[in-house]
Amino acid sequence: MTHPYTRAAAHRLWRKSVTTLGDKTDPVVNFPFKLSRQDKVVAAGSCFAQHISGRLRESGFSFLVTEMGHPLLDKKIANEFNYGRFSARYGNIYTARQLLQLLRRAYGRFSPVEDKWVDEEGRFVDPFRPQIQPDGFASELEYELDREQHFAAVRTAFEAMDVLVFTLGLTECWENIKDGAVFPVCPGTAGGRFDPARHRFRNQDVAEIVDDMTVFLQELHVVNVRARVILTVSPVPLVATARDVHVLPATVYSKSVLRVAAETLVQRHENVAYFPSYEIITGPQARGQYFDDDLRSVKPEGVDRVMELFFRHVGDQEQISKEPVAIESVHDQHAEQARKMNEALCDELMLDNGD
Repeated sequence: MTHPYTRAAAHRLWRKSVTTLGDKTDPVVNFPFKLSRQDKVVAAGSCFAQHISGRLRESGFSFLVTEMGHPLLDKKIANEFNYGRFSARYGNIYTARQLLQLLRRAYGRFSPVEDKWVDEEGRFVDPFRPQIQPDGFASELEYELDREQHFAAVRTAFEAMDVLVFTLGLTECWENIKDGAVFPVCPGTAGGRFDPARHRFRNQDVAEIVDDMTVFLQELHVVNVRARVILTVSPVPLVATARDVHVLPATVYSKSVLRVAAETLVQRHENVAYFPSYEIITGPQARGQYFDDDLRSVKPEGVDRVMELFFRHVGDQEQISKEPVAIESVHDQHAEQARKMNEALCDELMLDNGD
């Protein structure tokens, strides 16, 4: 007698693919496409995405950087000002809604009513990149010119890339009540002032995330018909929850929603694939070895394992090390002025101030 499990491939059986392999378990099966040395890769997402972008920079992939610091800027200072952490200087993008919002703002299709914060010293803070500029911007003009340069770099990244690696990080977010603009972190933690009359908490469900990503994919297709997307889910637990529940089940709920949303998007879109970095780090086969003593931070060994499997299944086997590709926008009227002005990160951690 035969049935659907008769002579099932080894990767379909826990005993053969997990129990017997332990921490050598490889959960990737038939990744739908490969990246060549010529493919321009853009990375965005949560804090864990910075690990991915860093390894892509060091590998033979053409990691696309469209917003670079001045050539004479010291590398340490450039790092402090968040140049090169991502393809453009957009900071942490924890949710699909943030990603969609970024695309629309870059192309002038959405202008948030709460578009700047001013701190006690009169310096300007970008509500959507609150920690991108240490100590904020000295003047409103400097802030606005930097933002124009940033949007020019974002447009170039979206239009020039071949592949977007986007790491979904959170379901919990805070938004402006009037226009629904979402922030990477609660106002009042990394800048601005929390006002219950202006700000409200939202915990996105699967449908909301799928809808946001679907619209993003549609609008991305308008400016870049060849773009493919690799989704991952951050294995990093919530640093804090705004709900009156324990942070552990809040984390499990959030990651479960993100994982289901990612799977739904893969099933609906041929140009979207999922890479299981979440499962590699958090699965029982890892026995917790990839988390640091705080049970939250991912050790370098964990990132090594994720990227080892990423390169094995997604990357061209003949990758060679080279510098990231830097492409400047040439069609934006504000870019040069903003760039001249500009010549003269984990946001979520601000939710727990250590009290």
